[in-house]
Amino acid sequence: MVDILLIQPPMADFYLTAKRTVPYGLASIAAAVERKGFSVGLLDGMATGKSRVITLPEAMDGLAAFYGRADQSPFSLFHHFRHYGYSLEYIGRQIKASGAFLVGIASLFTAYSDMALAVARMAKVSLPGCTVVLGGHHPTTLPAAVMVETAVDLVLRGEGEVGLPALATALKSGRNLAGVPGIVYRNPDGSLHIGEPVLCRDPDQLPAPAFGLIRRKFYQRHGRDSIVVTAGRGCPLACSYCATGAGSWMGFRKRSVAAVLREIRAASAGRQVGFVDFEDENLTMDRRWFLELMAGIRDIFGDSPPELRAMNGLFPPTLTEAVVRVMKTTGFKALNLSLGSSDAGQLKRFNRPDVRGAFDRVLDHARREGLSAVGYIIVGAPDQDPLSSVNDLLFLARRQVLAGVSVFYPAPGSADYERCRVLGLLPSSYDGMRATALPIDQRTTRTDSVTLLRLGRILNFMKHLATAGVPVPRPAPADNHLDPSLDRQQVGLKLLAAFLWDGGIRGLDPDGTVYDHRFSAHLCNRFLEGLPAG
Repeated sequence: MVDILLIQPPMADFYLTAKRTVPYGLASIAAAVERKGFSVGLLDGMATGKSRVITLPEAMDGLAAFYGRADQSPFSLFHHFRHYGYSLEYIGRQIKASGAFLVGIASLFTAYSDMALAVARMAKVSLPGCTVVLGGHHPTTLPAAVMVETAVDLVLRGEGEVGLPALATALKSGRNLAGVPGIVYRNPDGSLHIGEPVLCRDPDQLPAPAFGLIRRKFYQRHGRDSIVVTAGRGCPLACSYCATGAGSWMGFRKRSVAAVLREIRAASAGRQVGFVDFEDENLTMDRRWFLELMAGIRDIFGDSPPELRAMNGLFPPTLTEAVVRVMKTTGFKALNLSLGSSDAGQLKRFNRPDVRGAFDRVLDHARREGLSAVGYIIVGAPDQDPLSSVNDLLFLARRQVLAGVSVFYPAPGSADYERCRVLGLLPSSYDGMRATALPIDQRTTRTDSVTLLRLGRILNFMKHLATAGVPVPRPAPADNHLDPSLDRQQVGLKLLAAFLWDGGIRGLDPDGTVYDHRFSAHLCNRFLEGLPAG
């Protein structure tokens, strides 16, 4: 039995990256609530290997044309839509057993908000007397839409380390909720009281997250713990597609190196740590601060550092030769580099600087240090020319870097979300506001977007062959059938030869039948024309 139960809902999508679902934010909120004397439980609906195939949401039915057929090749994307995590019935039983007077549900991403609302409904059925509050980016940005659901009693906008302790205290003491920072509630006349998002002005003063509430064994890699850290909040850039940049309610606040190191020490005490992911939007903006952080991490882990990663991307102009060298010695093995685009017009629309020169310099540094790199581009944005996206792929093809192709999706709170709304481009439901749904069908069509995704797979397969010392096959007509016993690389070589022959992107059924994927021929032809010789 606990006073407060915090829940990370399960999710439904085509794939899951478990290392990105560690409930770090809820653990941080739990610690802040515990500091006020409340007992807290954390129910992680994702902390299980269970999944099951489910039906596509009605608004996503059109995706069957792109993903509906199984593909055994290296150029495959997605196939089954799945429920990842515990069932709602199991979650309901855990809510009932908790006896909590306050149930807080995380709703971080708009595309997954339906599941958060389903958990809210289950909470009301399982524990009718509890107060249900939703927090996270989605209810912060679209509070009125969330409050349409009657199972949701309250919304907290902004950062929960501030709002939730104040809410719990107010509920226990019977105080007026109007004084709770970030609160949203229904007035007696049915209108909404909507507070402004609340910020933690000094994140250094927060306690270390309640790591003991996280099912850390589930998130282990190779028998060693994975740690998630956020060294700062927000981002100093103002990219048009991002909802947490300089122009957002979140702003940018960097924590002190000492505070970040205290947290890492707390997370690693008595544990074997194998992986640390910094979830910051731009970890290396302040080089002196970053180098001090790296020195502190070396002091903590000594000669056996965990692998470090900044999976949300690194801004190339901040990565000097000296910085990259220090990253290598501290545990980085790969650099996730944010390119955005190599097209000047598209960069202007994205409100991003041109980082091509810095990108090339960082790749040189990475090669000398033996680090791998991934360069991320965005495709399928409003008014984005798909041929310019092919040029972005060709830019990456000429360099020692893997291609990370990210399909644009409208993030509520971003400038591009508003632009999509004005242009009538928003998906018909929140389910469609995810990259896998190919959400924008405009200048870059959905077929163009899926073609660009597959071209990225083809390019990376060719780079894999080069690294492995395997020659790229000569162009050859496609076979109608392949031996099902061929391994994945052998299948890839056969289908790559056919692609080089006629520009067709093909897949392979489990029985060995070769079939055509849906693709944009003019994009494939442009890609083939621009591929570097050899």
